[in-house]
Order: sequence, then C-alpha cells, then structure tokens
Amino acid sequence: MKQFSHKELQEQIQSYIKALPYSHEPKGLYDPVEYVLGLGGKRLRPVLMMMAYNLYREDVEKILSQAAGMETYHNFTLLHDDLMDHADMRRGKPTVHRKWDENTAILSGDAMLILSSQFMAQGCPTDKLPEVLRIFGQAALEICDGQQWDMEFEHRKEVSVNEYMEMIRLKTSVLLGASLQLGAVLAGASASDAQALYDFGIRIGLAFQLQDDLLDVYGDPAVFGKNIGGDILSNKKTFMLISALEKANEAQHAELQKWITAEVFDPAGKIAAVTRIYNELDIRALCRNQIDRLYDEGLSLLSQVGVEPSRKEILIAFVHSLMNRNL
Repeated sequence: MKQFSHKELQEQIQSYIKALPYSHEPKGLYDPVEYVLGLGGKRLRPVLMMMAYNLYREDVEKILSQAAGMETYHNFTLLHDDLMDHADMRRGKPTVHRKWDENTAILSGDAMLILSSQFMAQGCPTDKLPEVLRIFGQAALEICDGQQWDMEFEHRKEVSVNEYMEMIRLKTSVLLGASLQLGAVLAGASASDAQALYDFGIRIGLAFQLQDDLLDVYGDPAVFGKNIGGDILSNKKTFMLISALEKANEAQHAELQKWITAEVFDPAGKIAAVTRIYNELDIRALCRNQIDRLYDEGLSLLSQVGVEPSRKEILIAFVHSLMNRNL
C-alpha cells in the first residue's frame, strides 16, 4: 500500500483548496474567504487527517473534501481570532478586518464556518456521517470554550498551570486530535485506534504549544519566524510566566509583577529582566521536561494503534519535524 509523504499530501490538499469555486455573488462575501485560504500555511490539520487515513487506505483523494473542511474551519478561527485580538497582520499580509472591515470579517467568517460543515458532509459515506459530524462538532465547540477561557485569562490576575494546560488543550490540541480521529474513522479504523490517534494528537498539540511558549523566549528569530519576547511584552499568560509566578520567591514575584503592571517601559529591558528571572528559576528546563513528557506519551499512544509499525514511520517523522524547531 502506498504511503504518501507529508509534502505529497500537502500538495494534494493545496491544489484541492485552490480549485474550490468562490466565483458566485456577492463577491464581497466570498473574496475574503478565498483570500484567507490563499494565505497558505502548513495545512497541518488536513495533512494529519490524510496521514491517519493513509495508515489504513491509500485512496486519500476520497477525503479531500473533509480535509478541506478542517482547514476551512481552522482558518475561520484564525479570522475571528485576528478580529478579537485587533491583529493587523497574518502570515505577512493584512488581516481581513484590516483589508476590508470588521463587519466583512464577521460575515465571511460565518460563511467559512458553514462551508466547513458542508465540506465535512460532502461525499462522506452515509454510515460514517453521524460520527464524522459528531467529532467535528465537538471539536468546534471545544475550541470556542478554549477561546473564551483565553479571553478570560487576560483579565485574571492568577491562572494556574493546570488551567492553562486545559485552555490550550481546548484551543489548540482538540483540532489536531480530531483531524487524526476523523482520518481514522473515514478509513474504517476501529474505535480504539481512532481514540488512540485522537489522544496522540492531544499530547502532540500540547507539546507543540508549550514549545511555542519556550521558543518565544529562547528561540532564534531567524528560524522561529517572529521576534523573540512578544509574549513577555504583552504579559501573555504562558506556561513560562505562570510557572515563574508560582515558583518565584518574594523578591522575584515582586519584580515580575512590577514588569507586568508597568505601563511605560523599555521593551528590551523588560524582556531581559523577565528572562533573567526565568533563568534563575530554571523555567526553561521545566518547560522542556513537560514537552518531552507529552511527546513521549503521544508516541506511546501511537504505538497502540493496530497497524504495522512501518506504516506509522511517515507520521512519526512528520511530527518529529514539527517538534524539532530551533531552540
């Protein structure tokens, strides 16, 4: 059975999305949809869905509509996130609410949400449709839960590590887990395999987000793709900051609070001061250990999936490449 590389799958879903018709009126509604989906990205979620499917079957073209549905939904969340965050740029281009306006961003996002459900149902075998829609609907709702927690955390003085981990599970991991689970379900895998792949995706998603937290402080900007210290400057409640506040002594805690509450500050000075406290508390190693634990748990769950180990190699290599970003 043919095993497709992630690049081959990426090219398939990219071509499929590019060919999707958005030519009907009103153009003011659908041009932003085409614009968002044309910004690119890794197509991580559809690729994972197709990789999970490819563990069992090679006719991956049969689930391109479902894969496009997942990518459309993911980009819908980014469109609305950018609007809520008042972000100006996404992947080096103006966000929809900046290129058009806020009302257009809301309505075009709504259209993307509906389109994602249509793509998910289109061509889906009738015996699998209820389970596919259940998994997709549950993931979509949990992402809303995660976004709400994230917004509430911005205004809370104290957030625990456990609360943060649950928030990123909901906001980030569930869509990775659901992508893998849906690929397995569409391929006719056993319920236990589909669940193991979902749980694998959850662990990998958590590890991936924690790595983002770590890279924002200790990464190489040339490799990471954005400036270092953005989370520190915005007082974002990451694993790094929450852990530091929990572990800090009285003096360290006071200094962290001073920087968090400061309205006027030198950006480089703030980044340096907060990073120094992270170094004193060994937060880097704490975060790294969490990442490694989650990654190992994920691989253990993947080992429970009942296909030949050789058929999992491409998926493992792909996930490893995602986790092997520059530190």
